[in-house]
Amino acid sequence: MASDYGGAYGGQPWHGAQPPYPGQPGHGAPAPRWEPSQAPGARGPQGPNSGPPSSGPPSSGPPSSGPPSSGPPSSGPPSSGAQSPGPQNHGSQHPGSQHPGSQYRGPAPNPGAPAHDPGAPARRPRVHTVAIAVLAVGVLGLACSLAGAVNQKLPRKFTATQRQQITDWEYGQRWRTLPAGTIFPAAVSYTAPSALDDDPSLSLSAHRVGIAGQATCAAAADPAAAAVLDRDGCTAVLRATYVDGTDSYVVTVGAAVLPGSAKATAAAASITGKASSGGLGPTVRTVQFSGTQAAVFTNARRQLSGAVSAGTYVILYTVGYTDDRPEEPVSGDSYADGEMTSAGAGVAQAVQSVLGAPVRSPGCPGTPGC
Repeated sequence: MASDYGGAYGGQPWHGAQPPYPGQPGHGAPAPRWEPSQAPGARGPQGPNSGPPSSGPPSSGPPSSGPPSSGPPSSGPPSSGAQSPGPQNHGSQHPGSQHPGSQYRGPAPNPGAPAHDPGAPARRPRVHTVAIAVLAVGVLGLACSLAGAVNQKLPRKFTATQRQQITDWEYGQRWRTLPAGTIFPAAVSYTAPSALDDDPSLSLSAHRVGIAGQATCAAAADPAAAAVLDRDGCTAVLRATYVDGTDSYVVTVGAAVLPGSAKATAAAASITGKASSGGLGPTVRTVQFSGTQAAVFTNARRQLSGAVSAGTYVILYTVGYTDDRPEEPVSGDSYADGEMTSAGAGVAQAVQSVLGAPVRSPGCPGTPGC
């Protein structure tokens, strides 16, 4: 049975009782915690029984019909409407104050805020330094790449030595790639000797009677010529035989293959310097072809000789009679000497114009890998 000071325990307060303080928790409810987001002067958390004090008459309703509290009733006299002694806080709680039964726990953590790293400020300068270094390396690499790309697009420049090496290589391929009939033309024309220069339109000719197979320098040249050629790196000799248009003179011409233009020039000069006063010097061996006017042209019937260079080749020639006349000095017969010299030099010049034709100046189009 409810007493006159407030009904059953846990029910509504009695008539005329002091209103609950703001934020007072209800019966059995946990004490609220103070939140820092509440501005000073705002109302604190409200309990289930909190609210502004009533300015009207006390309620005349019946006491709560809920179950009575299990604790003993208050032993003090009921209040007649006067406020309880002690200060009452009707506003929000100051951050330094506490509600009865509650404890200040500091500001609530913000779930979206990043965790505080005590080492972050110390590492920031180091991170900036590493980033700048990486950026500098990247810029340097880009500059090098651009320079390489530009260099690939520009035409390549060769040194004088490199140009000569390329030129000699081009010359050296001809005797392997050109047909024998191109190296030794079927017919050649040459200028008449000075003894017959009374007719400027006169032109003499010679025709080819046969082409010999490739031979070694020692086999294709006499010992004195072979010694000079071998000294300068001779690798092979190609030979052919011609007869002039009157069938009076026979010419065997040979092309000795050397590794470079400089060596070919030196070898030709050395062989020419060894020529005798009669006109015959170190030279190529003759090649006979049966059934032709060159069938009896042996080494013993050679009358004069000569040598010129053409690129990486030494062109040697020797001239004699188509009949069986033995070797004899022709220097005393200016007409015979002039015609033989013109025939031999003319045939050699025809071969020289093929093997020693000018080579295109080495160049590079500037494409990658050139």
